[in-house]
Amino acid sequence: MERQLLQWHPAFCAGVQIELAEAGADLTFIREYQLGRKPKQVDLLVIKKEGTQRIRKNIGRIFRRHNIVEYKSPKDSLSVDDFYKVYGYACFYKSDVKAAESVDMEELTITFACHRYPAKLFRHLREKRKFQIRKVEEGIYYIIGDYLPIQILLLNRLPEKENLWLRNLTDHLSGEEQAERLVKEYWNHKDNTLDQAVMDIIIRANRKQFEEAKNMCDALRELFAEELKENYQAGEDQGRREFSRLILKLSELGRTDEIIKAAESPEYQEKLMKELGV
Repeated sequence: MERQLLQWHPAFCAGVQIELAEAGADLTFIREYQLGRKPKQVDLLVIKKEGTQRIRKNIGRIFRRHNIVEYKSPKDSLSVDDFYKVYGYACFYKSDVKAAESVDMEELTITFACHRYPAKLFRHLREKRKFQIRKVEEGIYYIIGDYLPIQILLLNRLPEKENLWLRNLTDHLSGEEQAERLVKEYWNHKDNTLDQAVMDIIIRANRKQFEEAKNMCDALRELFAEELKENYQAGEDQGRREFSRLILKLSELGRTDEIIKAAESPEYQEKLMKELGV
């Protein structure tokens, strides 16, 4: 159940922002951009500022002014219907503007990001649409033959050195060594909310690997020690504040005989706090 409730899309959007950080000042990232009045939305819209240089990062070299990105989580496949749905979104985005022709079709691109090799879609594009599928580098395929520039990113095949976070945005990390590598990289950017968003979903989706890594590696324990200490202290302080509020509430209600019982029993304390809304 927990695996089904994991929020992959916000983490993916954060991962794209991390990957494109070098050009971050030139890009605007809009999550779940809504198309029209009805609930039509693309997973990520990346708008490049006019007059800026081309993106050098591998996943963004294809980008123009307006870039629509569709993401499939680890359990999902990229289907033929997905392709046409997103292509339709691109056309809708071009037309759904206040000023006529304010979005030039020549300034639109489409990116599909998935984990599973879309063999059926590739076959359809080759045989039915007569498109070429060109592998430009590991994990990155360009669809050649359409008016719009289109690319497909196979996240788990992207080069780890260049695309660490997107490559590992999965629920099947290879093992504790990979978990350690991610933790060490995260430690250098742990105050960044984007890194936090990606790391959070990766840890929760690969709990076993991270638990094994923390138990087996002294270096990791040292890395986590300070953060765990801070979290523990924060938890203690919060607990004391909540118990103080509970004592005050019980005193106001004349239920002072319950204060000692609450102090001795965390379960009873929690019950009272829920009952009294503390």
